[in-house]
Amino acid sequence: MVAVLTDDVVLVDHHCHGVVAEDLDRPGFEALLVEGSVVRDPFGSLLGLAVRRWCAPRLGLAAHASPEEYLARRRALGWRHVTRTLLGAAGVGTWLMDTGVGTLTEPEEFAELCAGQAREVLRLEAVAESVAAGGVAAAEFATAVERELRTRIATGVVGLKSIVAYRSGLRLPAEPPAEDEVRAAAGAWLRWGDSRLESPVLLSWLAHLGARLGAEYSLPLQMHTGFGDDELRLHQADPLLLTDFLTATRASGVRIALLHCWPYQRNAGYLAHVFPHVLVDVGLAVPYLGDRSGVVIAELLELAPFDSVCYSSDGYGLPELHYLAALLWRRGLGQLIDTWIADGTVTVGDAERIVAGIASGNACRAYGLTAPE
Repeated sequence: MVAVLTDDVVLVDHHCHGVVAEDLDRPGFEALLVEGSVVRDPFGSLLGLAVRRWCAPRLGLAAHASPEEYLARRRALGWRHVTRTLLGAAGVGTWLMDTGVGTLTEPEEFAELCAGQAREVLRLEAVAESVAAGGVAAAEFATAVERELRTRIATGVVGLKSIVAYRSGLRLPAEPPAEDEVRAAAGAWLRWGDSRLESPVLLSWLAHLGARLGAEYSLPLQMHTGFGDDELRLHQADPLLLTDFLTATRASGVRIALLHCWPYQRNAGYLAHVFPHVLVDVGLAVPYLGDRSGVVIAELLELAPFDSVCYSSDGYGLPELHYLAALLWRRGLGQLIDTWIADGTVTVGDAERIVAGIASGNACRAYGLTAPE
């Protein structure tokens, strides 16, 4: 019964990226199966096992086909066919895409490949860096960035995103930096000439600006937390470090979406429990943890209110990641809910409402979307 609940529901993926629009050799494929910069046999992991178990049959191979067989089949079919097959099998009606990485498919092409809807989530740091690259005086930097963000928002983006966790960590101040601090920090950065924004002052200011604009335009502000690549310092990405920032924004009207969260999913669940404007997911962890992903989903739901939890894949580069996230989320949540029903913890009607909310309803309310059919 619960398998039907999770298998048939159409998902809204509230955070993902595009795919690589070209055929990949083995090193190129394997590099996208790991978060680290050094590739160590990605097929020798739970994610690698999941690719062979679940993706291989979608491409006409036996489950657990060897890596060599899988990659040969992938090359023979071509990236476009593989992408359409796997995205089409994910059961996702709407994808919300972080477009801060310029080497992947943009929403329009992605929508054509998946035969669904794809909407843009605007990365704050990418906008600030583009303004700096275009040439701006330090005294005009803050105004120019806010003006550019408003211009981009007017094009129809559905959310904003901050990757401050990667740059200076999540210990954000409760109040934004003062104007003179921002101006001085902008001057130092612009004189230095570095294209990458790493100033803690500017990053804190930008996160607060994102929260202010998010409240004004009813756009959730997504924030990377937890698991990521090796540019990240994981201890600085614990969502609990955002407590002061969340306290300061609680009454502002903005929704703050904590992305990924692993291994801090219980911390994120606590924050969703005490802050009504917080949304949470465990997106990136699900495909990487393979058959262990159900444990993480269960830990998130220990405290997180059901209406605060959204589905996401954080699929990046490979459609295998988008597909596996959806499949493993369905399995993990389905098995958990099945246990709850068997134990009398929840009725079937309540289970249906919980699944529908996490699958799409919560995201649709937060991002102002029409529920997919």
